[in-house]
Amino acid sequence: MKKTFQILVILLTTTMMTHAQNTATPTVSVTGEGIINTVPDEANIDIRVENTGKDATIIKQENDRTVSKVLSFIKKMGIDEKDVRTEYIRLNKNYDYNSKTYNYSANQAISIKLKDLSKYEDLMNGLLQSGINRIDGVSFSASNEDELKAQARKKAVENAKMKAEEYASALNQSIGKAVMISEFQQPDYPQPRMYKSAMMESDSSGGQQPIAPGGIKLKTTVNVSFLLN
Repeated sequence: MKKTFQILVILLTTTMMTHAQNTATPTVSVTGEGIINTVPDEANIDIRVENTGKDATIIKQENDRTVSKVLSFIKKMGIDEKDVRTEYIRLNKNYDYNSKTYNYSANQAISIKLKDLSKYEDLMNGLLQSGINRIDGVSFSASNEDELKAQARKKAVENAKMKAEEYASALNQSIGKAVMISEFQQPDYPQPRMYKSAMMESDSSGGQQPIAPGGIKLKTTVNVSFLLN
């Protein structure tokens, strides 16, 4: 009796699974892309002030004096305080194996967001004259990036719908409402950026060509499943 019951349970389970497979809702799943190209209107500049020497106190004081000049110049350029940030302050003790002596290095990293690119060259030249000795990086961005990303997401969904309609049309069918949507997260690879000092390069007409901001491409990819009618 027990064996017969087990067989009946197995048969019932198999029948239910087969029925579920046969009655699965037909869908079409596609990937859509949305791309927005724009021109950057902001620059993010990472600079550093660094001094080395034998006396930790002296080089720290020298570094602080230079940083004070740099911050004062940035303020004179009309850059808002909230767009200037100290990333870190370091004082390191280093051993020179050749001379078998110790020396110290003091450095302070500063990040600047420049919202007016017309000030770029004046800012960079003034920073160099103020005493910075490292430019760790310059990148460009768009102030309305969130709005542009929203546009890219909308275009991605529209692209997915268009693809799904093309597939369904080839089968003499149509698509219904979307039943699943997910965004594909991908790393952001910015376009190459370049900084050149005006003292390093000029164009053929004698004018300055300090930067080539290029363009920014914002891309969104979505996976969408539609009912297939």
